[in-house]
Amino acid sequence: MTTEIKILAIDLAKGSFQVCAVGLDGAVLVNPCLSRTRLAALLAGQPACIVAMEACATSPHWGRVAQRHGHDVRLVPEAYVKPFVKRQKNDRADAEAIAEAALRPTMRFVAVKGADTNGH
Repeated sequence: MTTEIKILAIDLAKGSFQVCAVGLDGAVLVNPCLSRTRLAALLAGQPACIVAMEACATSPHWGRVAQRHGHDVRLVPEAYVKPFVKRQKNDRADAEAIAEAALRPTMRFVAVKGADTNGH
């Protein structure tokens, strides 16, 4: 990706992940579906930015991965993402909604749990 990215919003799943990259101007730059390996490589190679995900069972793991690479991780409760889904519910729309929710100035986030606090 590029240094123009302000936020990477990730819709987490078991095998593939929808990643919405939003630029400094707020426009969606790309919204690809990535494998676990490609997501890990993206987080490692991307200059520090905001990485946002819905708070769920796997978000602490991916949050720690992103933090290890210097990213500012924001875990958004699912209930706070729903109002930002603009069209039918699918992975692309969910990733965009996560980005929009995470950029709201009054949004509340969930802390990324350490590996010892969630049993992993």
